Amino acid sequence: MSLTVSPELLAQAEAGEVDQADFVATVRESLPYAYTMVEHLTAELADGGAPFADNQVEPTDAERAQLLRAMASDSIRGSLERHFGVKLAFMNCHRVAVFPVGAEQGEAYRRFTSMRAQLLNQTPELRSC
Repeated sequence: MSLTVSPELLAQAEAGEVDQADFVATVRESLPYAYTMVEHLTAELADGGAPFADNQVEPTDAERAQLLRAMASDSIRGSLERHFGVKLAFMNCHRVAVFPVGAEQGEAYRRFTSMRAQLLNQTPELRSC
């Protein structure tokens, strides 16, 4: 299961639209490593002059599982992007990158998300992730 959903949030979903802030709070509580990773990278992006901020440190298996669940879900990933005001990119089961919104048209984003970059970032240690 990706998220631990409170009865109140489930009732909200059953009644209709879900509040963005309530959903993000559930993501933060259910997937703390993934949420914190995006939060820290967003701050790093804001502080630096680089076109993006990314994580290259391999997480534990439990942390990796959180990242995979967050990045593989369109609703979770999209809610994190809207909450933090960024565009996310993901590679190799752990390498999360944060770009400014609109960067999808830029060279840095296209390079990061390219097939070439994926192939160049392969290592034997990550084959089973």
